[in-house]
Amino acid sequence: MHSSCIREASQTCFNVCLSNPFDGSAETHTPNSTVSATGLHYDFAVATASTLQPYTQLTNHESLPSLEESFLNFTGAYPQFSSTRQAEDIRAREYYHLSPSNHVCLDYIGHGLFSYDQQQRYYPPTASVASSSSSAPPLLHSTISELPFFDISYKSVNFNSQILYGNQESELESNIQKRIMAFMNISEADYTMVFTANQSSAFRLVADSYQFQPNKNLLTVYDHTSEALEVMIENSKKRGAQILSAEFSWPNLRIQSRKLKKMIMSKRRKKRKSGLLVFPLQSRMTGARYSYLWMTLAQENGWHVLLDACALGSKEMDTLGLSLFKPDFLVCSFFKVFGENPSGFGCLFVKKSSSYVLKRTDKATSIGIVSLVPTSRQSQFPEQIGSEVYRPHRTKEVFEKQKAEPLSEIVELETPIISAQCSDSAENVKGNLEIECRGLDHADSLGLILISGRARYLINWLVNALMRLQHPHSETGLSLIRIYGPNINYHRGPAVAFNVFDWKGEKIEPALIQKLADRHNISLSYGFLENIWFSYKSEEERQMKSETRTPEVEGTGLPKKTDKHLYKISVVTAALGFLTNFEDTYRLWKFISRFLDADFVEKEKWRYMALNQKTIEV
Repeated sequence: MHSSCIREASQTCFNVCLSNPFDGSAETHTPNSTVSATGLHYDFAVATASTLQPYTQLTNHESLPSLEESFLNFTGAYPQFSSTRQAEDIRAREYYHLSPSNHVCLDYIGHGLFSYDQQQRYYPPTASVASSSSSAPPLLHSTISELPFFDISYKSVNFNSQILYGNQESELESNIQKRIMAFMNISEADYTMVFTANQSSAFRLVADSYQFQPNKNLLTVYDHTSEALEVMIENSKKRGAQILSAEFSWPNLRIQSRKLKKMIMSKRRKKRKSGLLVFPLQSRMTGARYSYLWMTLAQENGWHVLLDACALGSKEMDTLGLSLFKPDFLVCSFFKVFGENPSGFGCLFVKKSSSYVLKRTDKATSIGIVSLVPTSRQSQFPEQIGSEVYRPHRTKEVFEKQKAEPLSEIVELETPIISAQCSDSAENVKGNLEIECRGLDHADSLGLILISGRARYLINWLVNALMRLQHPHSETGLSLIRIYGPNINYHRGPAVAFNVFDWKGEKIEPALIQKLADRHNISLSYGFLENIWFSYKSEEERQMKSETRTPEVEGTGLPKKTDKHLYKISVVTAALGFLTNFEDTYRLWKFISRFLDADFVEKEKWRYMALNQKTIEV
């Protein structure tokens, strides 16, 4: 007899993966499950609303319920949350740097290779730093010969040859590759994997190698700006591709299904559209989820599909979907240590049966392909590769290529980012050199059901809490926050995009909010929503104008307009990982509530100037 947890996970997967994307409604249920799904959504919405009872509106940041009271109401509404205690234990034991009193990390999601404890044991901090960390466990000592390390270096190979024949990977690379493919639930019999410098490099490789003739279209499905996608679009245009983009309805940012279906399909076979569809399963900014069936429709109509899995959280590749809908290409990213160092590498998977669509050339189209090479324990800082080095850059995009700074500055400002350690022991990885990536091991030990349930409760509580904040003395009931994309929703992803508005209804710049949050030890991101389609309803036009009174793009004071109906607007984003806990979300809520004070920003300016003896840039 199946447990309730297994039934819940199966139903969730069925609803999300096999939903009908073409009817213009929410993409989280099928016609056969409408009644049960509606009841589920209603019950969940009622439970979520009860987490802040009896508070209907909160107009003063000093009147917010305490952390203890909020958590009591939270667990009362979501009793299943107590079953995720294992994640709290792992966080306390292996990621003690994430203590909310130190750092709330909400600025990137993805897959962390190693734990903070694992890094600290083999890269011990200086005595002054170690003495200041009372929560850190005692360091262990191991011989260097027992600890395989790796650095990242570029290599010059032909991409097509790499896909077809491989490049005689080292034992270290081979074992790390096997560990990643096992974690991603990807079969080595079906796919070939290539290490890349980052997501942008993986996208560039596909754009430079895909045969856009006669498959001339590049169709993208993104509700936000992506640096990696912009690189792909630019390189594809140079090779003669026609660029198409899905559109998203305001304000829920659902896909304009009829328009996307029309772009994918053609009634006349002679004019049949085809090309490359670049498709994420969820938005890394808004948390909106999309149906797998878009991939099926595209493949049935002659398209090749690149699945962007960079926004997926841990264990989300374990769903039913990938086993049924196999994309031609898949891209994901792995970073070093969550909450400590988001640098790492990208992975490009190419389905072996689809490799024929890559052009064959004698040129080495390998820009961005990297090798993992053993290094010594002393190699703790990034080495300059040519004129560039990959360093963490905390925006929407986690991995960004930047010009190298002098080594002294890098040493002073940040911890190692390219070198990373592995040690022995990991199941399902054979060979003399076994790899331990405890970040992946922890996600494996928690599993999909626990991770997805935990994220569901936390993100919906946060959305509900943010929407309760309202400016005092507002005759029109002016909300402090506007959410973009799904609001309270059982199937929403663990990310939220929002903007903060002052008492006059003017938007506060997302970059300023990120800067102030950082001074409160909360890491947030900001970016741009795009491809948003507005109807000409007066209310929506009024809302749009109210959000674009502050400069949106390059100081113009206006939104970037890509089409008659399409706009591009800046937003703040917060992303929850499997290690995020309730106190993290509460601290973000508490910080955002400070903007209910009309003088909060000015007070922060004066506070910063008093502490640092210099003015703040706004």
